[in-house]
Amino acid sequence: MPAPSQDWLRQNPAVRTVRAAACDLNGVARGKRMPARSAEKLLTDGTRFPMSVLNLDIWGEDIEDSPLVYETGDRDGVLHPTERGFVPMPWLEAPTALLPIWMYHEDGRPYMSDPRHALRACVERYRARGLRPVVAVELEFFLIDDSTRNLQVPVSPRSGKRRKAAEILSIRALDAFDAFFTDLYEACDAMDIPADAAISEAGLGQFEINLVHTDDALKAADDAWLFKMLVKGLARRHGFAASFMAKPYEDYAGSGMHAHFSVLDDDGRNIFDDGGPKGTKALLHALNGCLEAMHDSALVFAPHLNSYDRVVPGAHAPSGVCWAYENRTAAIRVPSGDPRARRIEHRVSGGDVNPYLALTAVLGAALNGIEDGKSPPDPITGNAYDLDLPRIPTDWSAAIDAFEKSDVVKRLFSQELIDNLVLTKRQEARYMAELSPSEQVEIYLDTV
Repeated sequence: MPAPSQDWLRQNPAVRTVRAAACDLNGVARGKRMPARSAEKLLTDGTRFPMSVLNLDIWGEDIEDSPLVYETGDRDGVLHPTERGFVPMPWLEAPTALLPIWMYHEDGRPYMSDPRHALRACVERYRARGLRPVVAVELEFFLIDDSTRNLQVPVSPRSGKRRKAAEILSIRALDAFDAFFTDLYEACDAMDIPADAAISEAGLGQFEINLVHTDDALKAADDAWLFKMLVKGLARRHGFAASFMAKPYEDYAGSGMHAHFSVLDDDGRNIFDDGGPKGTKALLHALNGCLEAMHDSALVFAPHLNSYDRVVPGAHAPSGVCWAYENRTAAIRVPSGDPRARRIEHRVSGGDVNPYLALTAVLGAALNGIEDGKSPPDPITGNAYDLDLPRIPTDWSAAIDAFEKSDVVKRLFSQELIDNLVLTKRQEARYMAELSPSEQVEIYLDTV
């Protein structure tokens, strides 16, 4: 993909302001607002802000004991535009462009605690073996009336009614918010986000939109990150909230971000395809890598306190470490269908994840498995919730400890990123313990 240039701004003269933003460890956009005329210098020279900015807690506060702050003088990183280039921000009133950026050291080395660089390094591991992952994600989210402390489904703009029931695959539920979804799809087209089918889901006011697969894993993560910003921003323009938090309603299913992937070789052949329903040894090896990393990388898939309300048996989210063919109760599902599209569906991540970290953990674990060449346990059959299986951590503190101490995680992420994420989550855990449940929901509703 060519480097971004001023051409986009010249072709869109109504855009007078630009947001230059990078993704922090929590998936939050951090950056600057500037006049469009200042973007030319940013394209050539980049911009600067403290490295600690990519390592803030969920409230946007410094990590108190982070070496990135006082110990090193809160030094700057240099941020350059990603290959994505300018994208419009259709949820704002005035025509505005977003320019995604990522962080480097002063000497030009990638800053490896930048989540996008973590995924880039993973993709380069694949490239070194003559391989290329093909990735698609499914993103679930809630539309919510948060005008009071009592969260509820928004009133339908079409009927004026508030339907207080889950409506799985309901056309009526989609039609109730047709104006929102029409604007959303138009905005996705404008932002080059490949939105595909939308469905209503099992939670109150819950929906899912699939993003079309791509053989550029960085673009897949960019698409997911931008999509989350778009959905939340556009919902506010329509008079309600949208949230990707894992579980806003205690009695209903939570939201996930399922990742589908296959792997191509240099000849464009899917290395998981054996022409039949079972898949190749490479598929089995990748499955085993994902299973071996699942427990210790749970902090990436369930990064927040609220995340663990979702990881409970019988709530449409996996809680046991297992895999299966065509079985949605398993943590990892191998879908049926055309063997040429044989792939793995990793179902553990909540909707509240950082897409760059989540895809790094999934794809990196699969490559570990391909490199190690070990076969997985037999696939399960039946209801995974009824089986005696190794468990994904159901406690935030346990997940933090496992992530910090794991040798498997060290194969997926830089030590700097591991240390920074652990410090961030421990600080958040201390402060979240001081808040009431409603206060916790309030902070997660808009941020994740």
